[in-house]
Amino acid sequence: MNKFWIILGHTYMTRIKSKSFIITTLITLAFIFALTNIKTIIDVFSDGEVDQVAVIDQSNELYTPLSKNAEQTSDDTKLIRFDGTEEEAKQAVEEEEYKALIVLSMNEKQLPEATYYANSITQSELQTTLKQQLQQLKVVYATKQANIDAGVLAEINAPVAFDTIVLDKSAKTEEELNQARGIVNIMMILLYMTVLIYGNMIATDVATEKSSRVMEILISSVSPVTHMFAKITGVALVGITQIALFLGGGYALISAKDDKTKELFAEFGIGTTSVSVYIYAIVFFILGYLLYATLAAMLGSLVSRIEDAQQLIMPMTFLLMIAFFIAIFGLSTPEADFIKITSFIPFFAPIIMFLRVGMLDIPMWEIALSLGLLIGTIVILAILGSKVYRGGVLMYGRSSSLKDFKKALTLSKKEK
Repeated sequence: MNKFWIILGHTYMTRIKSKSFIITTLITLAFIFALTNIKTIIDVFSDGEVDQVAVIDQSNELYTPLSKNAEQTSDDTKLIRFDGTEEEAKQAVEEEEYKALIVLSMNEKQLPEATYYANSITQSELQTTLKQQLQQLKVVYATKQANIDAGVLAEINAPVAFDTIVLDKSAKTEEELNQARGIVNIMMILLYMTVLIYGNMIATDVATEKSSRVMEILISSVSPVTHMFAKITGVALVGITQIALFLGGGYALISAKDDKTKELFAEFGIGTTSVSVYIYAIVFFILGYLLYATLAAMLGSLVSRIEDAQQLIMPMTFLLMIAFFIAIFGLSTPEADFIKITSFIPFFAPIIMFLRVGMLDIPMWEIALSLGLLIGTIVILAILGSKVYRGGVLMYGRSSSLKDFKKALTLSKKEK
């Protein structure tokens, strides 16, 4: 057991001190910082100037209401009446005195229309804002022409009253479902990224040790099975450390925003969701990692080169991607039979069964059955994986085929 902890500690410390871990962590934390302060960063790099738009009003009545609307809806846009000709206004835009030119007029039905001129049409937000404001004016003019009372029009455009009442007392409300979707989304992304990154790390670590002949020294002093599970646990701790840094950094940065913190957390269901959902999230997360990490270690033991490891773990990656895409579909239809069936398939269960647990009130026996099948598969993979690992670490040379399982099992029996 002492050798297990030595290998675990060595794996953990080596990865924690590696340049890739430090650089990846710092880059991700920088991205989280930028994401939580995106508005401040944009303001810093912007010139702080208001977009001035030249306006030529051929109708002599549209400029005033349009200008008022612009002032009320946007602090970054200012409409300025241009007294010269249209050609002079275009020249001023080309010389960047104005951001754009808008020419207002009335059509044959006496309704507003406009022509927009700019050096570039990449600034779609400005165009969209002006178009929406002009659309509002068109509604006002059309209403007056049709002699429709403004109050009646407002009543017609008001949203219809549509109350949703759940008859099943145990069913979740729409608000609870939205919160559950937030938790499920976070869990899905975390599990997907963790398995993808750290499962790949386990496979490449084993391949690297074999390619450097370090494996020959290791297996002479410690059993391959001990080495495999120490490697899996050590990399898991690396993942937990990195995720804790990300979540802790994100929480600290968001907390600094005061008023927005509770709203953001509530939107994702954090702090308002049942405690049982968090417990299930931890259980399925751990079991999902163990399932794929054991498979990754077993596959990594069959190869001696990192390039071959990437190719051999591709089927595992596809399994994870399939589970992820099924779960995305299940977010909108969690009660579908297809979702229910796949939630009992061990390689999909960590994500899909948790999705059902988070969004539905399902019988306890279904959760127990899914967990039982998942744990059973992990045990089978661990037993099979230990045998394959025992023989696989003795295999050298080019190997990128699943047919090498048989060879690894044969070597495992001889090694005994």
